[in-house]
This record gives sequence, C-alpha cells and structure tokens, in this order.
Amino acid sequence: MENQPTPPWANELTEDEFISYAATYKVGEYFHLYHKEIFEVPAIGNLRYYFYDPTEHGYPKDKKYPLLVFLHGTSNALEGDICINYSGGELFASPEYQKQLGGAYVLIPLANEYRDKDGSVSGTWHTGAYTKPVVDLIKLFAKEREQTIGKKIVMGNSSGATFCFQVVAQDPAFFDGCVPIGTSAIPEDEILDEFDANEVHLFFAISTHDEFHDFETEIRPRVPRLERLKHKFLYFPKWTKNGDGGIASINFGVEMGQHCLVNSMHANLMFDDGTPMEERLPQGVIGWILQV
Repeated sequence: MENQPTPPWANELTEDEFISYAATYKVGEYFHLYHKEIFEVPAIGNLRYYFYDPTEHGYPKDKKYPLLVFLHGTSNALEGDICINYSGGELFASPEYQKQLGGAYVLIPLANEYRDKDGSVSGTWHTGAYTKPVVDLIKLFAKEREQTIGKKIVMGNSSGATFCFQVVAQDPAFFDGCVPIGTSAIPEDEILDEFDANEVHLFFAISTHDEFHDFETEIRPRVPRLERLKHKFLYFPKWTKNGDGGIASINFGVEMGQHCLVNSMHANLMFDDGTPMEERLPQGVIGWILQV
C-alpha cells in the first residue's frame, strides 16, 4: 500500500514474502451477538463487560460449554464496542467458530481506561487494582451459569497477556487454561509450579519479531522452564501473518504488526484458504481449546 511507513524489519523479508497492512476478517460483523453489562466494583468504579451466551443461539441448556475470557491490550477499552474485536474475542461468537467449538461462552471485561491531559493512557490493567475484581466477575458469571459452563480459559493480548497470567495465578484451581499473547512477563517458577499442581494448560504465544519484546533476551532464557510444564503449547512464529499470508504491519505512530499476534490468534491461526498457520494445530486455536 502506498504511503505506508516501512517497518523496521522489512529488509529481512525474502523475495517471496510481502507486507500485509490489515487483518482480512471484518470488524464489527458479530457485535450484535454480544450483551453489554456493568459489574459493580465500588473500590475502582464499575467494570463494563461484554458477553456472548451460546444457549441463546440454539445450543441446548442441558450441556456444559467452555467459558472463554478475553483481556484486551492497553488503550483498547477507549474504543468502546470495537474492543470486542481488539480483544481477540469477536469471532469466537461467530456461527462458524461456535459450530467448531460445539458452543462456548465469551466474556470480555474492560478496564476503566482514560487519557491524561498529556494524552497518555491511565487506568490500565497495569494498575494492579483489577485482579481481584476481574476474577470475582468471572466467578460470578460462571456461578450464575453453573449448569452450562464447564472449563474456564483466559486469553490476553499485550498488557492483557501480562494480566492474563495474573488472573489465572490468583486462583489456578478455578481456571483450566491460560493463553497470554505478546508478553515477556512470564511468572516466577513458584507460580508455574502452581499451574502444574492444578493442571492448568498454558498456550504461550509471541512472535520472535515482536517489536515490543526482544525474544532472545526476554523470552529465550525462560523457555527451558516453560518446556518443563506438564500442559503447555509454546508458539513462537518467526513472523506474525495475516489471513492473506502476508507479514503483518500495523503502525499507529510506532510499528506493532509483529506484536499484534492476537490478530492471527483471532483468525484461529488459519489462513484465508483454510491452511493452518501452525502445522501442529490443524484445527487452529479452537483445536487446542477442545483438547484442554
């Protein structure tokens, strides 16, 4: 595309590779399937959240379905309904994904983000005040639907990935899966030990070209410990790609296309032609969810 900034990694591409400047799925196509609610938290202010209920769309109420929780990245909550997409959750309410999953609940909490006078974003997951309220929200949501909710899996992107680790670590006996995407904040060994003790399944994903995290210095040293986990899937693609097979570039004043691996995960790690982006996952992310 003309007038697009050249990514800093562009000189590493081969002749057969090309830059792709946008995800190939539509944004907002399934927003209407989500409810928007408020969870009252006096200490930090009410939390907005969105949810999708499969039993309202033809799935029987005498079965249990996974609960998929999506935690957005910094500034995404400022975008309102678009955060449903940016969190990586929108397509999981689509008829196609729901059919593959056999039905699933989707829950998307929003941080109370706002911009300071200097334009910087405050009220993010990084404040440390959200962990208990978000866990409380998830537990209440699951309890109110205890007849139809089974396994609970938390997914997070960027700062939401760091927060994803924190949420699951708050009560690893309650959660079944943890899917952090694009963070270097890997927990201490003691927390990973708790994941094993409670049979938590970890899907850890980050591109080796992530613009915000140096893979060799921030991730590589912790890989041996991650590999010793009982239930783990480590996904370290050389390139984050869009559905058209192109190398992903996103630039909002700073290049972050490789950091936004969540877009590939949102596409179920499938190219538009139905070919899996990861050969170990012929059914994509959904296949991993089903085996948890």
